[in-house]
Amino acid sequence: MTKKVSKSKKLAAIPTLSGSLESYISAVNQISILTREEERELGLQVFDHNDLEAAHRLVTSHLRFVVYVARSYAGYGLPVGDLIQEGNIGLMKAVKRYDPAHKVRLVSFAVHWIRAEIHEYILKNWRILKVATTKAHRKLFFNLRKNKKRLGWLRGPEIAKIAKDLDVKPEVVVEMESRLHGQDVCFDLPLDEKDEDNTYSPQAWLTNTSPSPEQTLEKETESATNHNLLFKGLDKLDPRSLDIIESRWLTDKKATLHQLADKYGISAERVRQLEAVAMKKLKSQMVV
Repeated sequence: MTKKVSKSKKLAAIPTLSGSLESYISAVNQISILTREEERELGLQVFDHNDLEAAHRLVTSHLRFVVYVARSYAGYGLPVGDLIQEGNIGLMKAVKRYDPAHKVRLVSFAVHWIRAEIHEYILKNWRILKVATTKAHRKLFFNLRKNKKRLGWLRGPEIAKIAKDLDVKPEVVVEMESRLHGQDVCFDLPLDEKDEDNTYSPQAWLTNTSPSPEQTLEKETESATNHNLLFKGLDKLDPRSLDIIESRWLTDKKATLHQLADKYGISAERVRQLEAVAMKKLKSQMVV
């Protein structure tokens, strides 16, 4: 029997970014993470009864995850605090739409909504993005630099190919490229080493070994298309197969074959076979 989440506790205030970013991050990291049972019970209260207190607890327990996602977009030079705020809006939208009956954790469902809000914020606030008014133009913004084969201006055949690949008119590619070049600044500003502004030179914030925002957007656009299909596929698995898939693929601390074998009293090879069958079912569900 599922243990009901107590509602007698006074709601904790949601941390704000009015102070320092470090203080905010420290505050959200101190908020306890919900167990699977607590998350499911709260999710049902929100989905079935529009319970604001339950929604509050779901949001606050996932604020640390928004910080993690927002930090991956620091390469655009926009304030991380603003990116976090936009990501929090996406989290709240995800909580409102989350259906725990799908048996998937909220964090897996919410990542699309969080990143979508951050993408929208980047598109609205970059000065060069005055032509990104459609989905195709937005894709062009995040992919133009990746498609360029050299640092110089694009030539006719290159413009035509990029326009065809990204489904925009050639003149849009030319205009976007001119805006990209028009914002060029010195990469390593020759400032005094003691000058704090030196940290704002492009050299300081462009270097990033993590996946680029355009790569992230492309991946998320593809995954969003298959989001509901994945949930439906998971719903069709038997309880043991579902637990194996979640333990092996949908948690931060992944279980080993031997751990699951001990849990169910079967061999590790049998666990591997069950995992393979379940993955095959999921892949067939993902075929549109």
